[in-house]
Amino acid sequence: MSHDRLKVFTGNANSALAEEICQALRIELGEALVRVFSDGEIYVQIQENVRGADVFVIQPTCTPVDRHLMELLLMIDALKRASAERITAVLPYYGYARQDRKDKPRVPISAKLVASLLESAGADRVLALDLHAAQIQGFFNIPVDHLFAAPVMIDYFKPLNIPNLTVVSPDAGGVERARAFAKRLSAPLAIIDKRREEANVAEVMNVVGEVQGRSCLLVDDLIDTAGTLVKGAEALLAKGATAVSACATHAVLSGPAVERIEESELEEVVFTNSIPLSETARNSEKIKSLSVAPLLARAIQSIHEETSVSILFI
Repeated sequence: MSHDRLKVFTGNANSALAEEICQALRIELGEALVRVFSDGEIYVQIQENVRGADVFVIQPTCTPVDRHLMELLLMIDALKRASAERITAVLPYYGYARQDRKDKPRVPISAKLVASLLESAGADRVLALDLHAAQIQGFFNIPVDHLFAAPVMIDYFKPLNIPNLTVVSPDAGGVERARAFAKRLSAPLAIIDKRREEANVAEVMNVVGEVQGRSCLLVDDLIDTAGTLVKGAEALLAKGATAVSACATHAVLSGPAVERIEESELEEVVFTNSIPLSETARNSEKIKSLSVAPLLARAIQSIHEETSVSILFI
């Protein structure tokens, strides 16, 4: 495929990230009209020729999740009907990813349903960033390139040379992610074991590993209401940690999250711009955002040129 057939479009979820990716690729962002009728219906029109093009649609399915997901599906359908040669759905944040299994009776596997919807709409492949569970790739019958924001985070934290650093996983499920951080930062690993002894009783947080007199870095894939994050920081400080910072790829930050972070003992919480920060979060002195645009741009370039993207899977 020739480079002049590479086209990038975006909906309304994170246009700033899409613009930054296009700057890195040295191309113009594709023209598309995506608006909402007064009754809430979404209208999409691709406003340039895409026949035979290699198209990438950048759209995290962040809040309002359903509207942004529907925008993505309609854009893919419009591009397919306009004879685009290949359509890649670029999801810096994959909504519904936490619902990836039946953990209670009579519940949906929503992450699988979203995968089926993307395929049905006409996506030929998916480019995702830090899925909540890596096995979500198996929900698709089309190729999935799964990137990690860890290199971006490590490039930020490594030069800080934090003394006596310990990397901490906030739960057992995040151990693999935290271990990868710990290895690259040459730091020991600790784990917070959460358990609820009885219904309606607060969680008990047990720290597994040595944190006494050490600076701790909590590593997670996303932070939603920040309740667990703040409790984890309190547990580490109670065990003798001298300071606690945190990082996560996706700044979901719903409800009282920003307020909780502001009022907590956390030194700093670092996110990527996979999800745009609210004005409150942008004004917070404790919240920092790093750009994943160069990482996503390199992946898009490699997919377009049919070269290996495995070097980015670290």
